[in-house]
Amino acid sequence: MRGKQAPIRIIVPDSKFGNVLVSKLINYVMQDGKKTTAEKIVYDCFVIISDKTKQDPMDVFDLALKNITPAIEVRSRRVGGANYQIPTPVRGARKHALAYRWLLIAARGKKGKPMAERLAGEIMLAANGEGDAVKKRQDVQRMAEANRAFAHFAK
Repeated sequence: MRGKQAPIRIIVPDSKFGNVLVSKLINYVMQDGKKTTAEKIVYDCFVIISDKTKQDPMDVFDLALKNITPAIEVRSRRVGGANYQIPTPVRGARKHALAYRWLLIAARGKKGKPMAERLAGEIMLAANGEGDAVKKRQDVQRMAEANRAFAHFAK
């Protein structure tokens, strides 16, 4: 590994819910440094969730994140001239990074509605164990399961 490892930054909890996970979501939604716009999108999304589900939006969001976060993934490794997909457990911070990424890709993939509505819809679907983000997680898990025979190549 070259140079020093990047320091892990401490993320300040968001102003409305006081939650680090919501703050992280805001940072992932943010584009071109427009944090207030991202905050508006996320908070509007939580209002939509509370209106439609009649539940606490934080509970729905936590459940959705739990349903999206992967436990295992495949990594490519070259062994003797052939590339193998080796199943490996996902480390702590990467779990959430993948979950947020898949959630936002799924929300941005839908067209025709404002971003807050798309994000709210995807979070509610994920909380119910369906939707594109959960499908992505299941595909990754299935891929790891299919390549379990190559697990002995992992170091």
